[in-house]
Amino acid sequence: MFGPSTVAHTILCGVSSRPLAPLRASFCLVLALAACNKGAQDARAAASRPSLQPKNVQVERVAIHALPRTVQVSGTLAADEESELGFKVSGRVASVLVDLGTKVKRGDPLAVLETSDFELRVLQTLAALQQARARLGLPLVGDIDDVDPESIAVVGMARSVLEEARLNQARVQELVTQKLRSDSDLDTAKAAYEVARARHQDSLEEVRQRQALLSQRRAELALVRQQLTDATLTAPFEGAIRERHVSPGHFVAAGGALFTLVKTDPLRLRLQVPERESGAIRMGQSVTLTLEGDTTTHEGQVARLAPAIGESNRTLTIEAVVANPDGALRPGGFARATIVVEQAAPTLCVPRSAVITFAGIEKAVLAKDGKAEERRIRTGRSDKDHAEVLEGLSDGDQVVLSPGNLVTGQPLVLTK
Repeated sequence: MFGPSTVAHTILCGVSSRPLAPLRASFCLVLALAACNKGAQDARAAASRPSLQPKNVQVERVAIHALPRTVQVSGTLAADEESELGFKVSGRVASVLVDLGTKVKRGDPLAVLETSDFELRVLQTLAALQQARARLGLPLVGDIDDVDPESIAVVGMARSVLEEARLNQARVQELVTQKLRSDSDLDTAKAAYEVARARHQDSLEEVRQRQALLSQRRAELALVRQQLTDATLTAPFEGAIRERHVSPGHFVAAGGALFTLVKTDPLRLRLQVPERESGAIRMGQSVTLTLEGDTTTHEGQVARLAPAIGESNRTLTIEAVVANPDGALRPGGFARATIVVEQAAPTLCVPRSAVITFAGIEKAVLAKDGKAEERRIRTGRSDKDHAEVLEGLSDGDQVVLSPGNLVTGQPLVLTK
């Protein structure tokens, strides 16, 4: 590029100086005005450019610290227990005692069926039980079912007939010996004795059948009483109602799902650990987790490990137990978890306050030769004070704490 002086010199030297003297003077004046204008513009630009003022900062050296070795994974919170609840018996719903979100304890009633039919069955079965007790000569009301078979009337009658037949056989035997009766009479007496003995045995079996019937009637009474109890649906464990599918007046079949009950304390955190990291996972290792939209950190512990690696995704499924006494965590939530696989492992660290994160890019500001120098870095695991440096910094580098809006080249004044 040619400056104004070069152009002017070329023009002026290429023409005769005498005929063009006035023209030469005018052209020099124009060039002088242009140079003055450019100088004014440069002055204004310099005045508008902000000056980098020195800034007081605190620094700390990048050094080796012992940080826990961790594995970063994502997972889903799940209820410790989840069950779809229904009546063991069929009937019409008389009342519903809970709704969505209701917290219940073990044994709390959830819904009740109309009980008139069950109460009538109890009365019917109780009458049959009393009838069975009467046939054994027992009081209508009582809990003792033991009885001596020989004390039952039917057995007593059969025993008397048997004794009579025995005595008659003995008399006929004596008379036959004395030639006063024939052998046929003795055969008849023996046959009558055998019949009487068989009837006595049959009476004993009849008593045993009555005793068995009494036991059956008592079991039937217990069954219908249990059905009356089952007309009230109760919570099998402490938790909260997740879903409700019934209203008063519905006729429900036995086993139909009416409520979904979940146990929310503790929760299960289900995680998929990559195969390359799975070898370091052990029972009892501590787990920290955060939820989407919540910076609160929650604690847990590895409680269960799958016996095999998943062939489809090459991950190990594990479960951690997370305490949830106040119900702040909800089943189904997405969580980011950190599993501590080694409590202390030396590594290069930088203070967390020195790390700037913007749009997913991590940076630190170094204090170098009295000036700021931005440096892009990559961090790994961290604790409350330090973050592991994977790329961008070296041992001994001085980084600015809480750098704010420092820019590269800005003078620094180091303070303690």
